[in-house]
Amino acid sequence: MTSTTVELRDIQITPELKGVIATPPASAGLGPYPAVVMVHEVFGIDEAMRAQITRLAQAGYVVLMPDLFSRGGARKCLTATFKALTAGKGQAFDDVAAAKANLLARPDTTDKIGVIGFCMGGGFALLLANRGYDASAINYGMMPKDIDSVLEGACPIIGSFGAKDKQLVGAASKLEEALSERKIAHDIKEYPDAGHAFMNPHQAGGPFFGTLLRISGAKPNPEAAADAWARIEKFFGEHLR
Repeated sequence: MTSTTVELRDIQITPELKGVIATPPASAGLGPYPAVVMVHEVFGIDEAMRAQITRLAQAGYVVLMPDLFSRGGARKCLTATFKALTAGKGQAFDDVAAAKANLLARPDTTDKIGVIGFCMGGGFALLLANRGYDASAINYGMMPKDIDSVLEGACPIIGSFGAKDKQLVGAASKLEEALSERKIAHDIKEYPDAGHAFMNPHQAGGPFFGTLLRISGAKPNPEAAADAWARIEKFFGEHLR
């Protein structure tokens, strides 16, 4: 019987940078496989993010998620990471680049590589779209102030947003318009019944923050998540295989 189990393990990407890598099950067929860098959300590499990396590896990708909080945990690194996201440069981008290099150097990957992010990571995925990737998946990521420079030379982009996400009002339409103007291949969708973080398999944030997030509408929406993942698999299949 062919195995359907994804291998998920913690790795040391550089002496300072930790990460989690997932490789496809035997049922995905023989490698080499396309590679994907996954950028985690604001709570770091928690069980929700481990479920997401497993989900994508199941579809036949070698997926590496660098821990952007490696140098002191979320409390110490969160401010620096958001500063890098706002500036478009900094340690967080260097860490993602290290993860990308690690993936492309592996014998079980092809030269095709994508990037995907959730929440904070979705913002990174958008900024990385013109930095040597073949496809980018942006899941409820913040829009940059200068969308023109970000999309200059950008790869194909797929984006998923929730209409009830009060943090990102109008983000989907803004991105759709900008991509259409530049004739960049894309698939942008806003889900009417979804809020922020709707793709998480369970409520993130722990007992305290999780309760606050649910109240604000940032909670799982299985139906919208299933559709978003189906679109991502199709889009990555077109541009990474």
